[in-house]
Amino acid sequence: MNNCAFLLILAVHIYAEGIEGPTAAGCTFDEDSEPSLCDFTQGEEDDFDWQLFRTHNSPYASSDLLRGSYMLVNSSQHAAGHRAQLLLQTLSENDTHCVQFSYFLYSRDGHSPGALRAYVRVNGGPLGSPVWNTSGSHGPQWHQVELAVSTFWPNEYQVLIEATVSRERRGYIAIDDIMLLTYPCYKAPHFSRLGDEEVNAGQNATFQCVASGRASEAEKFLLERHSGDVTSTALVKHLSHRRFVASLQVDSVQCNNQDLYRCVTQSSRGSGVSNFAELIVKVPPSPIAPPQLLRAGSTYLIIQLNTNSILGDGPIIRKEIEYRASQSPWSEVHGVNMVTYKLWHLDPDTEYHISVLLTRPGEGGTGPPGPPLVSRTKCAEPTRALRSLTASEIQSRQLTLQWETLAYNLTRCHTYSVSLCYHYATVGGGGGHNTTVRECLAVEHNASRFTLRDLPAYHSIQVRLALANPEGKKEGREVTFQTEEDIPGGITPESLTFTPLEDMIFLKWEEPVEPNGLITQYEISYQSIESSDPGINVPGPRRTVSKLRNETYHMFSNLHPGTTYLISVRARTTKGFGQTALTEITTNISAPMFDYGDMLSPLSETESTITVLLRPALGRGAPVSTYQVVVEEESGRKVKRELGVQDCYPLPMSHGEAQARGTSNYYTAELLPSSLPEASPFTVGDNHTYNGYWNTPLDPRKSYLVYFQAMSNFRGESRINCIRIARKVACKDHRRALEVSQHSEEMGLILGVCAGGLVVLILLLGAIIIIIRKGEREGYTLMVKPVNINNTPITYRQEKSHMGSMERSFTDQSTLQEDERVALSAARMAHTCSMRGEQCSSVNESSSLLGGSPRRQCGRKGSPYHTGQLHPAVRVADLLQHINQMKTAEGYGFKQEYESFFDGWDCTKKKDKTKGRNDTLMGYKVKLHPLLGDPNTDYINANYIDVRDFISIERALERALKWVRPILTPAIVRVPIRVSGHRETRHH
Repeated sequence: MNNCAFLLILAVHIYAEGIEGPTAAGCTFDEDSEPSLCDFTQGEEDDFDWQLFRTHNSPYASSDLLRGSYMLVNSSQHAAGHRAQLLLQTLSENDTHCVQFSYFLYSRDGHSPGALRAYVRVNGGPLGSPVWNTSGSHGPQWHQVELAVSTFWPNEYQVLIEATVSRERRGYIAIDDIMLLTYPCYKAPHFSRLGDEEVNAGQNATFQCVASGRASEAEKFLLERHSGDVTSTALVKHLSHRRFVASLQVDSVQCNNQDLYRCVTQSSRGSGVSNFAELIVKVPPSPIAPPQLLRAGSTYLIIQLNTNSILGDGPIIRKEIEYRASQSPWSEVHGVNMVTYKLWHLDPDTEYHISVLLTRPGEGGTGPPGPPLVSRTKCAEPTRALRSLTASEIQSRQLTLQWETLAYNLTRCHTYSVSLCYHYATVGGGGGHNTTVRECLAVEHNASRFTLRDLPAYHSIQVRLALANPEGKKEGREVTFQTEEDIPGGITPESLTFTPLEDMIFLKWEEPVEPNGLITQYEISYQSIESSDPGINVPGPRRTVSKLRNETYHMFSNLHPGTTYLISVRARTTKGFGQTALTEITTNISAPMFDYGDMLSPLSETESTITVLLRPALGRGAPVSTYQVVVEEESGRKVKRELGVQDCYPLPMSHGEAQARGTSNYYTAELLPSSLPEASPFTVGDNHTYNGYWNTPLDPRKSYLVYFQAMSNFRGESRINCIRIARKVACKDHRRALEVSQHSEEMGLILGVCAGGLVVLILLLGAIIIIIRKGEREGYTLMVKPVNINNTPITYRQEKSHMGSMERSFTDQSTLQEDERVALSAARMAHTCSMRGEQCSSVNESSSLLGGSPRRQCGRKGSPYHTGQLHPAVRVADLLQHINQMKTAEGYGFKQEYESFFDGWDCTKKKDKTKGRNDTLMGYKVKLHPLLGDPNTDYINANYIDVRDFISIERALERALKWVRPILTPAIVRVPIRVSGHRETRHH
């Protein structure tokens, strides 16, 4: 049984040793030791250095030495009392840890080789006293010591090991295996954080040192001062088997005892060291000045404690008054809880000494009495108060008063005083409450005249006289006097409140705190003194505005944005103008302004790029600081065709960031104002980098909106304006139309149902023709030939070569249909082509916002207009805008469109005798919404109109559309007009 227990204990010990290893790091002084773990230095204030000793390098070493590598001191080689210091690396461990090392002290004859001490220096401070020491001969073996240092972040400490040679100078001192363990010490206790201690001077201070760990009976507890002094008196109380508290006391502390202290435990196995805590010594307070006498009577004294200035430390928790008669040995102490105090039941005409006692928290917190107040009680009361108080002279700031002459029968005491007391009410600044100013002035003996100065103008001053002697006081009745008016005081800058806008400033102020009379008017002047806009001349002219007395506000209008104005406000009374209040107010800057009223179509376009014209913006109040070209991927929402201000993009985001965040917009370029002095073309998607933003090529399969954005910055204020300048439409796959064509048979069934609806539409179109013919009286001829709906299949076959190309152009080029309408149109085109046995081509919609930009075919490069294609259709709402655009550059847009027409549009070549068409007419289609789901009811045929004045035809068409628009669904009408020898096309 005993053998089993021994084996179990041995296994536990071996396991504990196995798990300790990985948690320790240190220096063994072997040749293969990690250099960073042996980061020690020799002391500079010692007498000699430690010797690194290795037995394999010293074959003839003494047999008294142990084998291995370690730091060694040979006492026989140094003088008695000489020291060698070894400094370990600085540590700032915040978690529980343990410093461990082994030492060797041995002399063959039993004499002591010297003393070995360990110091803990905190934050590079003084070395202090050793926290652990040993001496004598301990035998030819190693002994282990642990140091439990409880120093918390951000403090750091350094362990210093010192060897001192003994007088015998025999034997050896060595240290080895300096380790930093990441777990608590086993042989030395760890202290909890030691708190600061505050006591009053002359009292005892006690530090409570709480520690956890093993504490032996031989454990010695010390209170070490930062300077090195040690107090060893301690009372230890065990809280549990591994937790105890040691009470260490400093007796009768004075101010010179204020310092840092720490707790230290010492034993042969090691030492525990706490953090430094401060002993704070407070001096009990005492008043610097004596109390003040507020009033004296024949039997009382009213005093003010006057404890604002003290000697010693606060806070003050109790105030007391100690008083005594000058010739009396007794004294009394009264507690006081107010600033003033009245002493009752005093002897008349007696001198008293009055002092104040102050007490702070803690035992012994009452300080010595302050300087005494020496005062005397009064004599008998005067007979009556002074009379006949009148004003001999009244001005705006002073009053000269006079009263009856004094006599002994009135004062009843040779020691008397006459005081003149007055008070008046003033209005608090910033709309605050009224305050009352009170003051009493002493008058010279036998004087019956006094002048009050520094009074407010146009105020009622209440004045009274008081006759007092040591025994009493008589006050006269209060007399009211009115000071005269004066110029008003200045308007306080704090009362000037303003709200700056871009071109206006709203200013508000309050009446002067000292109006000094009745305000008759306000005068406001303003002048521009500084502007961030170089186009504004500063300083500008100074302008003045007058306001009535009840108007304390003004709105400045027609101001310049981003401009600083110097504004002055002053008030006026009958005495004149008062002081001027000045302030500088800066108007807000405005967003930059674009000039895209005559915006042209995109300059060019490829599958992955689109070239637009960038025009510099006009800064308003501040110059433009930067430009951004923003690309937004267009989703299935309805596209806005009108140019105008859109929601801007203040958050900078590159193409990569937009993909990572899943947003549809990104900065494709950022340009400085210096790079855009004038209108310049810019290619979106040119695969270049502009100021850190990659102009990534556009995806041909997607539609994009291109925005141009300008930003102005001024004094931390930013304004942004942006405008949509282009739209790029995705290339549609022609196979999508073939797939949709499979449903053409179903759509054909609906054709018959929609035929009746088309009859109604043709009748409405006839109404349009009648209205246009009425316009012939104004100088033009309008001829429209409706299509015969009943013979639609026959007409379709006869005109398939001509109308087929028109249908393909209209169906594929329209930019005004939604995604589902595009698919439906493609299906109808495919069905039509299959009936005719022809091959159809697909053309994508234009990327122009106005619908007038030429659009190249997907997958091919070519001219803007190809033979057999028409210009993309334009909505009725966009017609006038498109006409203005086509008029630019001397009608170049009309001319280019006309030259792109294919031969089939030549009216001289299109002669259909079977249909009875006129030689001057050309066939066109009017795009409509299909009725009742019939795909063949989405258009009607129209004819070419030859007129002489296209301006008149525009008016006629606008008039006709006003009649038709409430009835027809939105339609697209293409009207080529022959004017001045060439054709131009109008879209309605």
